[in-house]
Amino acid sequence: MTIATEQSRRSEQSRQYGGWAADRRVSYQGSSRNRRWTDEQFGQQDEKTERVARGLGWFSVALGLAEIGIPRSLARFIGINDESDETRNTLFALGLRELTSGIGILSRSRPTGWVWSRVGGDIMDLALLGKAMGQDENDRGRLTAASAAVLGVTVVDFLTGQQLSRGTNGSSGQNGSTRMAGTASQQKQQQQGIHVVQAITINRPRNEVYGFWHNFENLPRFMAHLESVEVSGEGRSHWTAKAPAGTTVEWDAETIDDRPNELIAWRSLEDATVPNSGTVRFTDAPGDRGTEVHVELRYQPPGGKLASLIAKLFGEEPDQQVKGDLRRFKQVMETGEVVHSDASIHEGTYPAQPPKDLSDVELLGNRQAVASKGGAS
Repeated sequence: MTIATEQSRRSEQSRQYGGWAADRRVSYQGSSRNRRWTDEQFGQQDEKTERVARGLGWFSVALGLAEIGIPRSLARFIGINDESDETRNTLFALGLRELTSGIGILSRSRPTGWVWSRVGGDIMDLALLGKAMGQDENDRGRLTAASAAVLGVTVVDFLTGQQLSRGTNGSSGQNGSTRMAGTASQQKQQQQGIHVVQAITINRPRNEVYGFWHNFENLPRFMAHLESVEVSGEGRSHWTAKAPAGTTVEWDAETIDDRPNELIAWRSLEDATVPNSGTVRFTDAPGDRGTEVHVELRYQPPGGKLASLIAKLFGEEPDQQVKGDLRRFKQVMETGEVVHSDASIHEGTYPAQPPKDLSDVELLGNRQAVASKGGAS
């Protein structure tokens, strides 16, 4: 009797435990499905927001080009009949602002700050349009329509900025799938960016050439588009480079491979303004002629393909840039300075000939020194 009662009690406990475990499994599976659904929902929302932000970036670029290229026609179109130089200069400045914002948005996978800068620009535009309405010679009907359009864009900018800020603060952007998507996006940008391979022979020992390049703070001495590189230790560095419209771009990078006297490789950190990577190899030149330097660079310029096209139109071909940088590197290593002819130092028309006094020509060309010496004579 006792044995039967104990078996019955155990059987009842087993059924209860089995039911509880099944409930737990169902609950866990439901929770997992809900979490996966939530992550997918957030991911889709992030993609939609980033697409809107990219559209705003292209809009900024187009508007900026119009304000710079046809300022007077654009002024008449929105109802401003004042064709003075002040109006033209104001629109030109606004165009530079729009170009900078557009390039900033297009160069980042999550351009939160740049979108908020558009909101500030929209407020400025509304204030200027309101001022223009107070002038009798302007077309108030057109100005009202332009103000309504700017107000609509302001709402889109504000909502997009809010969505991007929420993702940055973690409500939707901190889940693993979103972080993985961001990394994949950066890798895709680098793959679709600009790829440059160049080489040069320098008549100096390999250890000297490697040692000079190994200190990244030396790079701005011969790379014309770099303003500074600050080495922070542990293979990390902070880079500042020139950008369109007189602006600068900055990013952090890390050294991923360093073989003394043979190779240096680096890449930008995730979410860099200019996603990039580079490798430089050092080999002995045949015939004991010094060191061969082989450089390979990959980068995505601010503004993507549009910025690349504009750069090429203005003679900023990436291959030529790197070739010029290596030529200056060779001069620094072999002579201690970058030597310029008078034609490359003086502004305007000037006969090309070597400078009479090389002491007046410093690294990258010291225009002020040469100009002051010419004025004294």
